[in-house]
Amino acid sequence: MSDIEVYSDGIVIFDGKKYKAAIGRSGVTNNKAEGDGGSPAGCFPIRKIFFRKDKISVPETSFVIEAIGDDMGWSDDPEREEYNTLIKLPYEGSHEKLWREDDLYDLIVVLGYNDDPPISGKGSAIFMHVARPVYTPTEGCVALSLENLKEILEKAGRDTRVCIRE
Repeated sequence: MSDIEVYSDGIVIFDGKKYKAAIGRSGVTNNKAEGDGGSPAGCFPIRKIFFRKDKISVPETSFVIEAIGDDMGWSDDPEREEYNTLIKLPYEGSHEKLWREDDLYDLIVVLGYNDDPPISGKGSAIFMHVARPVYTPTEGCVALSLENLKEILEKAGRDTRVCIRE
């Protein structure tokens, strides 16, 4: 299976089809740092899928999938041992809540960026997730419509990587 190719102009190409996407507000970077708003350049494996079972149906995919609970978060605190990992709330350090009021995290694709092992300050919580209706830039993630994200996940195989290009 081919890789999911993400380009700095907001185009994603996979399985011969083009999709519209949003990327980080600072574009694509080769030197990602926590909070810089950049999407990291490189090819990354898909680690896991999270979804809101109260809002969407279970996506058809070959990847490990887990329902999001209201006690789930992701540490983005470079000073904490749990940096760039799934955490349980409440949590004292800086973090993102995975259970959101908007629709952006109704479907989350966790990318294997800076996670083996995580290096403090090199960026965290790099996901593919649902885009805002007008595709406004992200904090570093890749965002697509829910429909397109589900379509990609249905076709992607376990060896499919997400390649973010400059």
